[in-house]
Amino acid sequence: MLTFEKVEIWQGKFRLSADFSIETGARVSVIGPSGAGKSTLLSALSGFVSVAGGHIRWQGRDITNAAPADRPLAMVFQDSNLFPHLTAAQNVGLGLKPDLKLSLSEQSSVEDALNRVGLNGYGDRKPAALSGGQQSRIALARVLLRDKPLMVLDEPFAALGPALRAEMLALVGEIATERGLTVLMVTHDPKDARQLGGSTVLVADGLAHAPVPTGPFLDAPPALLRDYLGD
Repeated sequence: MLTFEKVEIWQGKFRLSADFSIETGARVSVIGPSGAGKSTLLSALSGFVSVAGGHIRWQGRDITNAAPADRPLAMVFQDSNLFPHLTAAQNVGLGLKPDLKLSLSEQSSVEDALNRVGLNGYGDRKPAALSGGQQSRIALARVLLRDKPLMVLDEPFAALGPALRAEMLALVGEIATERGLTVLMVTHDPKDARQLGGSTVLVADGLAHAPVPTGPFLDAPPALLRDYLGD
């Protein structure tokens, strides 16, 4: 279980509070108005933003002050966070060793991860030679190699067209089911939240609300979200 226990995040005049738990294996969308703190919440979970008060726990273990590399999660960013001078295989290999000094078995694991995300034969290509969807697949392959129980997605497919975005979300769902991962995904698009399924955390007015089932929540959104979602 992932728990935000009376967490307070302060950045200048910005304030965000979170006090709820997420069951292991859950799929959770994080949605809310622009600037409300969706990415900030996940950055605090990932260790890139300090917590001013409270505790973040995973399976009862306090990870509030743990270094990002020591946390039980792998993160996929909007730009996929790929190094342009490295090949696809090397970018994936970073999930195992930052120095890329991989053993033969580790190189084989990289190939297996690329195969799993549909990039068999693309290992020698650099990001500039790949489409946006292929770059997103590389980022997911790297997550596979990191083998962490939490997958954190910060609008990873926002730049993709609707069909490709749906394809990538389906792949995320397949991987999460295969590995029993807990997924948290920031999105601006309610269609993405519906496809991911599970529950939704609303971030608005300085508060990250406890997760509620996504379907009913989006069918009858609260007033503070209605203007943002529109029709």
